[in-house]
Amino acid sequence: MAQNSKDAQKRASRAERRAAEAAAMKARAEQMEKERKQQTIIGAIVVAVLVILVAIGAFTVYHNMHKNAETQASTQTVEEAYDKLQKVKNTPKLVDKKGGLLISKDGYGKSVEGAPTVAIYMDFLCPGCGNLHRQLDEDLQKMVDAGQINLDLHFMAFMDKWSTDDYSSRAANAAIYLAEHDSDPSHLITFLEKMYAEDFQPEESSNYKSVSDDQIKEQMIASGVSEDVADKAFGRDYQDWLDAIDTYTPKRSELWNTSGTYKDSMTTPTVTINGKFWDMNQLSTAQETIEEGLLEAIGIKSDDIGKEGVMPSIGSDKDPISNTTGE
Repeated sequence: MAQNSKDAQKRASRAERRAAEAAAMKARAEQMEKERKQQTIIGAIVVAVLVILVAIGAFTVYHNMHKNAETQASTQTVEEAYDKLQKVKNTPKLVDKKGGLLISKDGYGKSVEGAPTVAIYMDFLCPGCGNLHRQLDEDLQKMVDAGQINLDLHFMAFMDKWSTDDYSSRAANAAIYLAEHDSDPSHLITFLEKMYAEDFQPEESSNYKSVSDDQIKEQMIASGVSEDVADKAFGRDYQDWLDAIDTYTPKRSELWNTSGTYKDSMTTPTVTINGKFWDMNQLSTAQETIEEGLLEAIGIKSDDIGKEGVMPSIGSDKDPISNTTGE
């Protein structure tokens, strides 16, 4: 009996040791797992912190580069800005040296002899540009088709900062791509009408509501552009050129306002007629709409719009007629 009792005690002692060892192993395993999880969490935090630091660093670098670029642009002379514009590799093929895209009844880049040239400088987000185009585009199309005017379009994209998604640049790039890849100028003028339509053109700054590439694409297709061209119009192919234009164009003193709050600086829309600045500030004094004022400035009656052979009186070389003096 005594021997049996001793054997039982030994077995119990071994069982207790095994249980204790198992418990210790389990405790160690749990501690290791806890430590592993803690290390994973710490590692994730470290990675997150590094990502934030990299992002902050990248933003700082971008901000400094952008600020430096703006500073350099503001200190450039008009000659320096022009030279830089000429060196841009992705310059649209149809534009002239100053960024103008000429349209006439004969197509892109061909002027009608004896017809005045109306140049419009615009940004697709500019509310004043929208107001001008809503009043003029229909008449401009008719006069172009009849050979009564040459139309010189200048796209700018300096108002990106007043949208949340570079609307001005995306719209301007799309318009230029359209012209470069669709041979019918009427499609471009129609596209302008649709982009500046009151129910489409977005407001600026805090009232801006995002407009997608697909929404702009719909306006292109509705203007007669093929879906194939419209699909490829959003690569921002001409962004470097637009950046150079936005630096050069406002430095051109011949485009500066000659009266009003913004005298001696450029604003959009800006209109020139036969290369001479058209002072739209005169319209309020003359109590004329933009449409009425333009027709008077080039010397044509509203009833004669679109009539082939009936030409504006100023021809291709005279200054615009004053809306206040009639001279």
